[in-house]
Amino acid sequence: MQKKGISVLLSFCVLFIYVGSINAINKGGENATSRNEQIESDRLPIADPYVMLYNNKYYAYGTGGTTAGEGFACFSSDDLKNWKREGQALSAADSYGEWGFWAPEVYYIKSKKKFYMFYSAEEHICVATSDSPAGPFRQEVKHPIWEEKSIDTSLFIDDDGTPYLYFVRFTDGNVIWVAQMTDDLMKIKTETLSECIKAEEPWELLQAKVAEGPSVLKKNGTYYLIYSANHYQNKGYGVGYATSESPMGPWIKYSKNPLLQGVEAIGLVGTGHGAPFQCKDGSWKYIFHAHWSKEKIHPRTSFFKNFAISNQGAVSISGKVIEPRIVK
Repeated sequence: MQKKGISVLLSFCVLFIYVGSINAINKGGENATSRNEQIESDRLPIADPYVMLYNNKYYAYGTGGTTAGEGFACFSSDDLKNWKREGQALSAADSYGEWGFWAPEVYYIKSKKKFYMFYSAEEHICVATSDSPAGPFRQEVKHPIWEEKSIDTSLFIDDDGTPYLYFVRFTDGNVIWVAQMTDDLMKIKTETLSECIKAEEPWELLQAKVAEGPSVLKKNGTYYLIYSANHYQNKGYGVGYATSESPMGPWIKYSKNPLLQGVEAIGLVGTGHGAPFQCKDGSWKYIFHAHWSKEKIHPRTSFFKNFAISNQGAVSISGKVIEPRIVK
């Protein structure tokens, strides 16, 4: 999610479109209105989405979707299509900050037997812990990971156990940086800070100077940094990736970026700020958000598509769009 140095953003965003609403709207009349209202109420209400698979169940977190003010909600699913609200995962009372709760990601750290939620509050990056994926998550010490304003955290732990935190600093627009973390995952080692990705390519500069929403994976010794670029309000907001031989970089952008930049056939624009995740069958998918419609940005919505890294080392986001909904 794009912040300081570009524009002041809304702290509430919503995600996940149910495309069937298009047919209901076109039919008109009271029945169509009723169907459309029902469809809209079924949408999973989070942006900047993240999904974690734990004990054969999927858990989703994101910006917005709360019933108790600021913080984050948790949703769960067995099949990725039907989701239920688990409740409030993190409350402002248990965290640093009172506003601007953005882009949570949750990881189970087996060696510590705890769940760690990385997120932003008041444009500062934070981490909270819990014994359950649904929370409640709490900060033992209500303080950011470091003092400088920054957003969009994503954790990567390398094969040797070294933890790295990728996040956005406001150093030249929105720029993705990385730093090693302390072993307790509570602080970064500022002496290791290294710049990763900034907006420089033509497709990344349609509106503002923004690179954000990082995720890092490793395959066959190569590191893959998936990121988003452009102002999120732009219809050309999209997803690309870069590769490196080290988690610290330097990073080489894929020559055929972007991988995802709207799905006009079904009215999706402003697609980006997602995360890859592994499914029960071992395959991977990518969750991302989009504008509410081609005409309306807010509230934002999201989808799943297939995600893969080929044996030749090329990343793809492809296939049929999955449209999640809330089951009440």
